[in-house]
Amino acid sequence: MNAEHLAALDPIFAECLRVGGPVIRDFTRPTGFVGLLRMVMEQQLSTKVALALWAKLQDRLGGAVTPDAILALDDETLRACGFSRQKIGYARGLAEAVTSGRLDFDIIHDLPDEEAITRLVALKGIGRWSAEVYLMTTLDRPDIWPIGDLAIQLGVQRLKGWADKPTAKQLIEVAEPWRPYRSLAARLVWHHYVALQEQARAARGLPPSR
Repeated sequence: MNAEHLAALDPIFAECLRVGGPVIRDFTRPTGFVGLLRMVMEQQLSTKVALALWAKLQDRLGGAVTPDAILALDDETLRACGFSRQKIGYARGLAEAVTSGRLDFDIIHDLPDEEAITRLVALKGIGRWSAEVYLMTTLDRPDIWPIGDLAIQLGVQRLKGWADKPTAKQLIEVAEPWRPYRSLAARLVWHHYVALQEQARAARGLPPSR
């Protein structure tokens, strides 16, 4: 299903396309350890900052971001690459889970959505949002709806014209008619949200955020 088909199901998606234009942003991420590590790094960071820090980490490691390479870095180097004290623990825990065999991405990738999410959130530092976004952006799972994402919450509120930020129950209910294409729905809401942010920056004479 493409964006135009989803727009025919709910007018908010036609609005997403009207405001944001064709969806050309790349929401994909690499699979496996690299993809999940990026999820950890990007938590609570802007896209622009996260991209710069990830590039710095890649440069430090010669482009080979592997579990062994992360475990070999000291705290000071990881902090310089954007990892807080808490994120250093998460990154090392993730690397150790892979090197020990406790985390097997081939197994994770073969599991149904909810089972894969359950396995991923068992890792320290990986919450449901990170697990859902991993499945959506690295494995292209078609029916993921990350209701814990602030941009999804605020985007749906604006698009639906609701006075208050929607509850988890409201977000689940509103998306039921969009099954089994809720990942595309999420991308369109993100697309709309980012487009409005960029328009606001342009109106203030600021450069694009990325």
